[in-house]
Amino acid sequence: MATFIILADFTDQGLRHAKERISHVDDVLVLAKKSGVTVKHMYWTLGRHDVVALLEAPDNETATAFSLSVASRGNVRTETLRAFSFDEMTKIHSKII
Repeated sequence: MATFIILADFTDQGLRHAKERISHVDDVLVLAKKSGVTVKHMYWTLGRHDVVALLEAPDNETATAFSLSVASRGNVRTETLRAFSFDEMTKIHSKII
């Protein structure tokens, strides 16, 4: 499974429903499971982004579809980052010519 980081920022719609944000996590977890994604950790953050989530997905396409599914609900805008473990980066490094 590949690791991804999703950075999410609340939209105006998301902020209008701020009191309901915590209960929406269950909806996101159900959506993740249906998408073939495992949400490993989710954090609400101070600073540039409102939420940071660490997830695992079988491939880039699955992670992207999940991110788009979450964003299409209108409460957040997302940015998806592929994250590489030390072992993965070691393999990549060995391929540098």
